[in-house]
Amino acid sequence: MVRVARFAPALLVLAFMLHAPAASAQNDPALTAKLDGMIAGFHGKVSLWAKDLATGKTVAIDADEPVPTASDIKLGILYTALEQIRAGKVHFDDKLTLRKEDQVQGSGVLLFFDTPMTLTLKDALTMMIAQSDNTATNLVIDHLGLATIDDQLQALGLKNTWLYKKVFQPATGPQPADQPQFGLGKTTAREMGSIMERFATCNLGPAPAAPAGASIPSDQDLCNAALHMLKVQFYRNSIPRYLEKLDTTEGESAVANKTGALDHVRNDVGAVFTKQGTIIISEFTHNNEDTSWTPDNTAEVLMAKLALAIVQAWVPGT
Repeated sequence: MVRVARFAPALLVLAFMLHAPAASAQNDPALTAKLDGMIAGFHGKVSLWAKDLATGKTVAIDADEPVPTASDIKLGILYTALEQIRAGKVHFDDKLTLRKEDQVQGSGVLLFFDTPMTLTLKDALTMMIAQSDNTATNLVIDHLGLATIDDQLQALGLKNTWLYKKVFQPATGPQPADQPQFGLGKTTAREMGSIMERFATCNLGPAPAAPAGASIPSDQDLCNAALHMLKVQFYRNSIPRYLEKLDTTEGESAVANKTGALDHVRNDVGAVFTKQGTIIISEFTHNNEDTSWTPDNTAEVLMAKLALAIVQAWVPGT
C-alpha cells in the first residue's frame, strides 16, 4: 500500500473544514512567555499547543513542527474507528481474534494472555486507549485497515499526521523518506490537539451514508464512549499529575488524555474539563536527555507543570 502521496477528495476536505470549530483563536502572549521561561532549562525539545474552548485563547510553541507520535497516534486510530462505525462499516461488537503471532511487546496486557482468544472491537479500543495496549492497537489497525486510518487523517486536513506502520512491527510497502526518523507515526502538537478537540466537542465529520436499516449509535454516544476510554487512561504522570482531584478507579476523571512514550520521547494530549469550560492541551517532547522510565522523568514533570500553568492562567483559582 502506498502512503507517500495520498490525498482526500477536495470536496471531502472542504466538508470537514466547514464543520470545524467556529471559535476564533486568540494568542495569549503573556502565558506564552511564561511557558517559554519554564521550558528554557529543559534538556530536550518541546512542542506545545493549547486552547481554551470557552474563550478561544491559545498558546503555541513550535506547535507546527513535525514530531514523533509514539502512542498518541492511537487518538487518530480511535477517531477513525468512530467514523467507520458511523458509516456502518464496523461495529463496537465486531469480534476480533487474538493469535499468538499478534502479541507484541511494550505497553498493555494482551501479550500475557493465552491464545487464541476473542474480544470485541470496543474491548480492543478500550485497551488501546486505557492501557495503551500495543497488541490491541495492532488488532484494531488490522480491522480498520492502515490505509483507511491514513485516509481519514488526511480527510481531516491534517497534513503532518500519519500512521506509518503497526506497533513493534516492521514497516511494509513503499514508505515516506522520513519514516525511519519518526517510527510509528508523525504529527504536530496543533494537529493532534485538534483530534482531541473533536472528541471533547463531539465534532465528528459530516454524517456518512450508512446502510439502510443499520443500527448506528448516535454521535454523542460514540463521543461519550471515546471520552470514557480517555478519562480512565492509566498513565497519569503528565497533564493530570497536578490537576487530578479523584481516585479515578472510583469516579470519572475531569481529564481525558492519551500519552505516548519512547526512550527520548514523552508526549501527552488531553482535554481538561474545568468549571469554566474545556481546555485542550497538546504537549510533545523529543530528543530528551532524560530517558529514565520513572514517574519523575524530567519531561513528564515539565509537561505536568506546563499543564498546570495553562489551566491556572485561564481558570484562576484552580
